[in-house]
Amino acid sequence: MTGGVPAALLAYGLWGLMPLYFRLMAPASALEVVAHRVVWSLVLLLAVLGASRQLAGLRHRLSAPLLARFALAALLVSINWVTYVWSVTHGHALDASLGYFLLPLVNVGLGVLVLGERLSRAEWIGVALAAAGVAWLGWASPRFPWVALVLAFSFGLYGLVKKRATLAAAEGMALETALIAVPALAVLVWLGTRGELAFGHVSRGLDALLISTGLMTTVPLVAFAYAAQRLSMAALGMLQYISPSLQFALGVFVLHEPMEPRRLAGFITVWAGLVVFSAAALAKRRRSRPAPSLKA
Repeated sequence: MTGGVPAALLAYGLWGLMPLYFRLMAPASALEVVAHRVVWSLVLLLAVLGASRQLAGLRHRLSAPLLARFALAALLVSINWVTYVWSVTHGHALDASLGYFLLPLVNVGLGVLVLGERLSRAEWIGVALAAAGVAWLGWASPRFPWVALVLAFSFGLYGLVKKRATLAAAEGMALETALIAVPALAVLVWLGTRGELAFGHVSRGLDALLISTGLMTTVPLVAFAYAAQRLSMAALGMLQYISPSLQFALGVFVLHEPMEPRRLAGFITVWAGLVVFSAAALAKRRRSRPAPSLKA
């Protein structure tokens, strides 16, 4: 578990601030932004792995089952990226926030049903509170929460795939992005032929932002992959609430999206569940630590 919590905090903190970052790219479509994320992430990762002389080792470990697993991961994260970027650039940051409030429950469910993880009674109470809050938010939403459902289940399954990954975090992400780099380049070419490519046609500032998506994508995803291999799905899931809480604050106080009192009640219930779960998990961890030995 060493380093797992700080890595998760880094990933979720950066993801929580992403709505502001992606709003700056509004002239570019969600599809173009995601294509740039893939291409520039691959460029950055290949440079890092090449400098550290890890590329040769990665090639030697490739196999059909490994490629299939990371192809699935690449597909899931691509679906998540397109949906997320579209939502925050079309005035649906709160819908995206709801998706990431739902995601920890998906993670907990996958941990219990697939990985056989066990929760204490107090942790179940926290999960139940969070589930009640999410259910209320879904009911209070003015439209069917398809954005939230797609985001939660695509990234929840992605986390499960990454937890069972056998490659180091940077190597795994390099393989994922390599598998979808050709389709991403094809998207950029297609947008260019239609005259819909923002890169190189709007401003140098926008070009720099699109290039920077490589760094802003790679850092939190590598941190997440590192954390996923060291934390339980339940702990990983409940820490996830950092990200939608930040997105919620940005959506209401910075992007000025409407927030009705009944929706606010749902968010408060979710936060209460997070507090209960976190306190119970901390207490369980302290009980599981071996007592210090006394030496004469």
